[in-house]
Amino acid sequence: MTAADVITALALPPESRVDQRVPKKLLVEHGAPTAADKRQINDGIEELLWVAALKPTTIGVPEYCDAIREVLEIEVLSLALRPEAKAARIVELIHRAIPYPVFLVIGQANTVSLSLARKRLAQNEAGRVVLDEAPVTCSLDASTPGADWLAGLSLAAQPRVHLLVLYQGWITWLEAFLAAKITGRVALAADSAAQEARRRALADHARLQRDIAALRAQAEKEKQINRRVELNIEIKRLEANLAEAKEEL
Repeated sequence: MTAADVITALALPPESRVDQRVPKKLLVEHGAPTAADKRQINDGIEELLWVAALKPTTIGVPEYCDAIREVLEIEVLSLALRPEAKAARIVELIHRAIPYPVFLVIGQANTVSLSLARKRLAQNEAGRVVLDEAPVTCSLDASTPGADWLAGLSLAAQPRVHLLVLYQGWITWLEAFLAAKITGRVALAADSAAQEARRRALADHARLQRDIAALRAQAEKEKQINRRVELNIEIKRLEANLAEAKEEL
């Protein structure tokens, strides 16, 4: 699977296509708050391509506006990263730099990933848009159950009430894909309550995996037998919680 395969699966109308390269200089100026971030952008990005702009005039889906969110258009971007690039930070910087929701296709080495992020209006700064939470990112490797499920990304398969609901449709797809990588079962959440429950379970699962990995590393270095036993007991407890989080997916 390649980034081009994902873009093709979206089946975007010709009217929405932009197909323009985004200069790294522009991203550095608008999306790099620190010198380290500037270096990551300059050294880690091979190419950033603005693929399409999805807005009422190009895809026939109304915009959305309320006191919390404003979705006037959705940007589709394709990011080619160098093998040594720190993908997570660069992806977050891109989401932060662009004031519209972004459908980001990421190619790095032999892997392809998708990343989407919910955004809201800043409470204390008129006109500014901020991330509502960490981006939802998932690799689309061939071993993932339902990897042929790519057709579910098609623009025509998403809800078309307005742009916010359309973008949420893609996030729901991506969260279902993330869950499938853990459970081996591919299934969309039935309603908004199920979507929220899955979102919490995914967050819990990721947190528990990090905690277990940290404790295992600590246990390997621990020289005191009693302390090592305590750490192993805690690991077992967290593994039980991890199994419960998996069941919620």
